[in-house]
Amino acid sequence: MKLSALTRTRRGRAALAAVPTVAVIGVLMGGVAQGAVPVSMAISGQQFKIAADSLEGTGFSQYAGEAKDAQGKVHPVAIANIKDATLNNLCQSVKVPGMPLGLLISAGTDPENPVKATDLQIGMSDLRGTATFGDIRIGVDASTVNTKAHGSEGDFAMDSDAIDIQNLKQVSSSTSAAVFKLTDLHLQISDGTECF
Repeated sequence: MKLSALTRTRRGRAALAAVPTVAVIGVLMGGVAQGAVPVSMAISGQQFKIAADSLEGTGFSQYAGEAKDAQGKVHPVAIANIKDATLNNLCQSVKVPGMPLGLLISAGTDPENPVKATDLQIGMSDLRGTATFGDIRIGVDASTVNTKAHGSEGDFAMDSDAIDIQNLKQVSSSTSAAVFKLTDLHLQISDGTECF
């Protein structure tokens, strides 16, 4: 196919524009998958979906916060921190608004080799699943939670020594971690298919 034929349509131009981005993401995620690249990532102005068969973690806290988009608009989010987390059968999806195009990532499909994260922080607007907490404290001051990251003094928070969430489904606007190891990584351009 000639380049001129590809660039005549909006869809073709979008696909062409996505190629260098996907190539860079692929290289970075390959380094992340080997544990070589520490991750500090925030997606501003667009939400994405995360699903996993299970999430197990130690050192958990949650409190209210905010995220800013590219125009500086503030969006309220629930902030969750997990000191050490493992996720089985992770899926992450991002849709290109108004187009049948997206990015679909899967990892940790082998139960013996789950996804692992250290100092994981998630800014989310929706969370579903079956959660079990170990030694939970509800109503603590957000500035005194048991994780490295914490909220503002006087704000409501909860924390626990351990967390287990089965059938996790989450809508997020940001994710960051000191290290995010994605075993069995598969990154692909999709038709807009989402994790759920």
